Amino acid sequence: MSDSIPVTVVVPVKNEARNLPRCLKRLERFEKVYVVDSGSEDATPEVAESHGAEVVQFKWNGQFPKKRNWFLNNHTLSTEWVLFLDADEIITDDFCTEVDTKVRSGQCVGYWLTFHNWFMGQFLRHGDPFAKLALFRPDSGRYEKIDEDRWSHLDMEIHEHPLLDGEIGTIHSPIDHDDRRGLESYIAKHNEYSSWEAKRYLAMGPKGGPVWQALTPRQRSKYGKIEKWWFPLAYYLVSLILKGGFLDGKAGFGIARFKAQYFWHIKMKIKEERSRAAVES
Repeated sequence: MSDSIPVTVVVPVKNEARNLPRCLKRLERFEKVYVVDSGSEDATPEVAESHGAEVVQFKWNGQFPKKRNWFLNNHTLSTEWVLFLDADEIITDDFCTEVDTKVRSGQCVGYWLTFHNWFMGQFLRHGDPFAKLALFRPDSGRYEKIDEDRWSHLDMEIHEHPLLDGEIGTIHSPIDHDDRRGLESYIAKHNEYSSWEAKRYLAMGPKGGPVWQALTPRQRSKYGKIEKWWFPLAYYLVSLILKGGFLDGKAGFGIARFKAQYFWHIKMKIKEERSRAAVES
């Protein structure tokens, strides 16, 4: 059995010279590490190479595929598994050991990753958990394709999940999502994301259609409720009380409120887009 973990780690970035060292120095146990850069204007490529990562440059043409699918479609991996990490995601030895054991087991084709998020000066331990499907066998599927050529300016799969053919499990050892850019960055990012989600919702077609059938259960639940007047309030109360967000103190109250506002913003942007389309028609 090889000493290295038989997984290729891919870190998509742009202007992440500050965060990359913390991320990359934890990846020494993995067989191969790539940094996929979108034309950074800082020292991102040099930092990546200094930590032993292979740098690949990506320039989006505004069409499918985006960054992660593009990498998988255009590069032959030396491993059967790929792990996508962001530059502000910091793994632990426990995470590495669990990944090593599970990818060798042959039981699943993909795994959900769990996270502790840094918010308002602390790592959150409670509330609505953040998870994403970012460890999988590329021969089992790709990130979902969304018909967004006319309205998206995000060059990477942010909300898309891999659509995999096979059993999916969970890596229980959490990753530290250590984004310390502050509330200004958090609010700006989620304003951008809520615009994307509103446009995606309007492009999905009628409920029950083929696009809806391809959603994950969590996505289907979210989009099924997104226009309900009570959904932001319900999310706030469930996250804060039923899921114990209040145990994180002021930060727990804060993130529950921001996420509830995020869903309200999506709802209002959906309404605005419909009103605009009616006027233009």
